[in-house]
Amino acid sequence: MNILTLLEIVAGAAGDRVALGDRDSGLTYAGLLDLAAGTAAHLGADPAEAVLYATTASPAFPVALFAAAWTGRPFAPLSYRLADEPLHRLIAAQAPALLIADRSVLDLAATTPGVTGTTAPDLLRAGRATPATGRAAPQDPDAPAVLLHTSGTTGTPKVAVLRHRHLTSYVLETTELLSAGPDEAALVSVPPYHIAGIAGLLTGLYSGRRIVQLPNFEAAEWVRLAREQHVTHAMVVPTMLARIVETLRADGGGLPSLRHLSYGGGRMPRPVIEQALGLLPHVDFVNGYGLTETTSSIAVLTPSEHREAATSDDPRVRRRLDSVGRPLPAVEIVVHDADGAPVPAGTRGELWVRGPQVSGEYAHASRLEDGGWFRTRDGGWIDQDGYIYVEGRLDDVIVRGGENLSPGEIENVLLTHPAVAEAAVFGVPDEQWGEVVAAAVVLHPEGHVAEQDLRDWVGARLRSSRVPALVAFHEALPRNDMGKLLRRVLRADLEASRPGAGT
Repeated sequence: MNILTLLEIVAGAAGDRVALGDRDSGLTYAGLLDLAAGTAAHLGADPAEAVLYATTASPAFPVALFAAAWTGRPFAPLSYRLADEPLHRLIAAQAPALLIADRSVLDLAATTPGVTGTTAPDLLRAGRATPATGRAAPQDPDAPAVLLHTSGTTGTPKVAVLRHRHLTSYVLETTELLSAGPDEAALVSVPPYHIAGIAGLLTGLYSGRRIVQLPNFEAAEWVRLAREQHVTHAMVVPTMLARIVETLRADGGGLPSLRHLSYGGGRMPRPVIEQALGLLPHVDFVNGYGLTETTSSIAVLTPSEHREAATSDDPRVRRRLDSVGRPLPAVEIVVHDADGAPVPAGTRGELWVRGPQVSGEYAHASRLEDGGWFRTRDGGWIDQDGYIYVEGRLDDVIVRGGENLSPGEIENVLLTHPAVAEAAVFGVPDEQWGEVVAAAVVLHPEGHVAEQDLRDWVGARLRSSRVPALVAFHEALPRNDMGKLLRRVLRADLEASRPGAGT
């Protein structure tokens, strides 16, 4: 199956339903299919072997995605927020290619051999003006559909290859055809170059839900658009939800139309999700855990599990708010030790995953182990009830005197302090212990607290080994453009500032 087939099915069954944009004037499913067909015909003779998309979300995003599938080309969304040099490298590496971008990026790539360019508005105009001529390529489920550059929190991004069968497996496993009512709308505010942007678009369209696009996230605008467009469904990353919660608390309003809010893409601080549950008691919250290489979510914590955990007096059940839930039905997740052997429930190790949606493939190389297992490089554990606890990248786990410490556990405690707005915990080298705990803290505008007070706060709630040996105050924490915390930057900065650094 090809991802284009998903659109054809929905357009055939509910072609007059609005697929994109305003509920009264947006593009219908039939209109989206026709526009993708015209755009595919326009691309037909172009020597490009890939379609690159380096601009914000607009109707051109799904049109280019489906037109690329129509012509048998992979679709490669790029981060338009990169500096000129790294962005140009990514563009040049995909040549020969068609680049859809703003004029400034097209000028950047103007002299790159094999790269032709157009703006998003010009692409749509050409698609409307060109008659469809039928499919130009066989619809091979094993053909590459999307090329995504991993976010690179620890180094140079890699190109993950998602084939049509991976994407369609995910959509068919998680979404029922036309399951959405005609009044439902999904607000997509994650950028096109993130797997959540691709997956959210495909699942939303297949369900028959109208897609509302927010090109650049800003909390007040997100809230305004959600209210104006009567948004019923949305997906955000943890930093987005924290800012939405702040906005709602400040303006005193709610989100009366919102029914379902999923979050993922990073660890959700316990205080943030607890505040969100309290502010929006009518909303079904879902935590989704996944990676680019697994075609989005592989495990979910369901709405009923959120509510049960939030109201339970049982610490074991309450703890599930820190989990990412349990695997999707078609997915297997296990924990292995450093030697690749499975470990019992409750034992920490590396999360391994396999299933029909799991690619585990990068450009020119598959990283799948025997049996189709993909090593996530995430550390964590699974409890006896099957709930998965992700402790972050293996490099982020702190090893103090042979004891593995989870940064998230300590961050949650720091965030309960009334003066603390944000917290990041990481390990730094130590001659006696191997590593010790360090914390980077951002205070609320009116917040005041001393370093020793924060150590005492953690020490009163956790074991002494988890008390930060070092505390640094920051105006803001370094994050990538999807809001993921860059612990390596904090670690490097703190090590450089320690006595004796550089000698």
